[in-house]
Amino acid sequence: MLVALSAFDIRIPGATSLKEKRHVVKRLTQGIRQRFNVAVAEVDHQDRWQRTRLGVSAVSAEAFQLRKVMHEIERYVSSHPTVEIIDHTMTLHAQDD
Repeated sequence: MLVALSAFDIRIPGATSLKEKRHVVKRLTQGIRQRFNVAVAEVDHQDRWQRTRLGVSAVSAEAFQLRKVMHEIERYVSSHPTVEIIDHTMTLHAQDD
């Protein structure tokens, strides 16, 4: 069993309030969940209007499948018209780690 963890540092340049930011983050996280069937949550910068950090995790028996899904999620996030990816990291963890 392998677990992939991705972290996305995201800028939301059009957000002028926490309410606008929450709307963008909610739409983005719901889209990721529905399209890729992974776990996703806002994990940092909850109190900043134009920044967020999303954590995404997935489980599979094959590293190739996890890398493929995480790459597709990165493309999905980068194609979202209201956000910019500042940084992205992805790690794989084996059951024995």
